[in-house]
Amino acid sequence: MIFRTLVVSLASGLFLSGAVTAQQQVLNLYSSRHYQSDEILYANFTKATGIKVNRIDGKEDELIQRIRREGSASPADVFITVDAANLQAADDAGFFVSINSTLIRDRIPIQFRGTDDRWFGFSYRARTIFYNVDKVNPADVQNYADLADPKFMGRVCVRSGGHVYNRSLMASIIYNHGNDKALSWARGVVSNLARAPKGGDTDQIRAVAAGECDLALSNHYYFARLMASDKPADQEVVRRVGIVFPDQNGKGTHVNISGGGMLKTAPNKVAAQKFLEYLTSDEAQFYFANGNNEWPVVRSAKPNNPYLEKLGGFKVDGLRAGALAQYSPKAQQFIDQAGWR
Repeated sequence: MIFRTLVVSLASGLFLSGAVTAQQQVLNLYSSRHYQSDEILYANFTKATGIKVNRIDGKEDELIQRIRREGSASPADVFITVDAANLQAADDAGFFVSINSTLIRDRIPIQFRGTDDRWFGFSYRARTIFYNVDKVNPADVQNYADLADPKFMGRVCVRSGGHVYNRSLMASIIYNHGNDKALSWARGVVSNLARAPKGGDTDQIRAVAAGECDLALSNHYYFARLMASDKPADQEVVRRVGIVFPDQNGKGTHVNISGGGMLKTAPNKVAAQKFLEYLTSDEAQFYFANGNNEWPVVRSAKPNNPYLEKLGGFKVDGLRAGALAQYSPKAQQFIDQAGWR
């Protein structure tokens, strides 16, 4: 049975339309994002379209392996994850299919799309430098290169070099500055470590506040979460730590994405395209920005987020996400050579 054409006006002014069969009134989503705001996002999509979202959560590697095992019988329609390298890994495995959507191409800047437009980002995050306000002059750490300066020997905290956040930063440095400078930078960072890499991004910020180190790398939104916290201990961390958006006089600050794509074997392709198009709406972009303090990729989306506003504007490195992903294997090679464990 064919349902009548469905036309839904969203808060952003976009329109979703097209015939949806009874079998396509459901969307099976595999996601490695675990944010409460996404729940609201999916519920709003269902309200707008009548399409129910069935979600399976997991770590990106686990979900990629699951899709591979399921093969052509996979129920997954859409795969969502963080970092361009993870999206490219899924694409390299042959999971994604191109989407013929003028809406997506018009709304998502080319910077935030895969090289073959089979996946795209819907929000982005910055890799920033944090410093102890009592021990470091921010003028001395305006660039990623400064983290490798010998004057900061024994004063830097980082998480594992193998983590995708650091691997992608390394990929951008390779692309922007070449192999020799990138490897030299990684070795310099390792030489400046205050302790062996451990913990997550928030742990690095806390370590700076506690005096365990004076400088650290972290994604910006971990700091925004601390800014939004009502816990006195978190507010004390915010008081003791400052943030720098590096390379403002050069290529700009490295950013990465949350994104997704439609599975080649998706049983509900019409629903999958509608969902991915919905993620480009101003309404959806609002939830990404306010839910996890990420920036929307759609230029017309202007969320009201006081913590992002406090962080201020910055110059973004314009490196295309697809190109960034292609340098990820070499980045890991250099990280290993530098001894960044």
